[in-house]
Amino acid sequence: MKMININKIKHKNLKNIVLVLLVATIFLSTSWQVNAQPGIPIPRIGLNIEEAQTPQQVATSIQILFLLTILSLAPAILIMMTGFTRIIIVLSFLRNAIATQQTPPTQVLIGLALFLTFFIMAPIAAEINENAIQPYIAEEISDSEAIENALKPLREFMFRQTREKDLALFMEIANNDVPESLDDIPTSTLIPAFIISELKTAFQLGFILFVPFIVIDMVVASTLMSMGMMMLPPAMISLPFKLLLFIMVDGWNIIIRSLITGFN
Repeated sequence: MKMININKIKHKNLKNIVLVLLVATIFLSTSWQVNAQPGIPIPRIGLNIEEAQTPQQVATSIQILFLLTILSLAPAILIMMTGFTRIIIVLSFLRNAIATQQTPPTQVLIGLALFLTFFIMAPIAAEINENAIQPYIAEEISDSEAIENALKPLREFMFRQTREKDLALFMEIANNDVPESLDDIPTSTLIPAFIISELKTAFQLGFILFVPFIVIDMVVASTLMSMGMMMLPPAMISLPFKLLLFIMVDGWNIIIRSLITGFN
């Protein structure tokens, strides 16, 4: 009797499970059909290329293409035509000289270099906005005049930081005649000359940064060797002394002041 009752119970449970699964399947299929028909139509986005009907449409298309090109080159312009290159290289040399591995992190150094670049280039950006961007928005000057007015302060900034030897190098490579004035030097020649001048200046500052920390490393290594402590890494002992020296002389203040005043 017990075996018969158990079989009946199992059969009844199986029927209940099948019934629940059937109801759940019907409910899900019904809800899917309801959700598959939204009340709000989804718009279709397309890109059409049609033939221009007027010269104004052609000019507008060229302006949009030029603007997109400038936006894609904006990072290179920021890095290569401003003081960012010198600043980030000097900060990287400083981290290597102290030997703090990844402290400060690379993101912090890049952020600091960017904000210092914005601070240094702020007067130039204000001049470009006043003489080029705002008159162009007000339709007082043409595209070519706006570009020319925007390049003037940038060229003056790059000329102040560029060595004559570097300018002469690229003028000779380009087979250009000897210019009578700075206005005769093309921008395509000025930019690479400015970049290698910035690299040289950054490496000079990096050498000066390395000297005091190398002296500390030599003193610590000589002391450990004289004490017979060959197995103790000198870098582990010299790091606290480097940090102490950097803090005592207020290193960040000195370095940032030197970087900013170097562009004046």
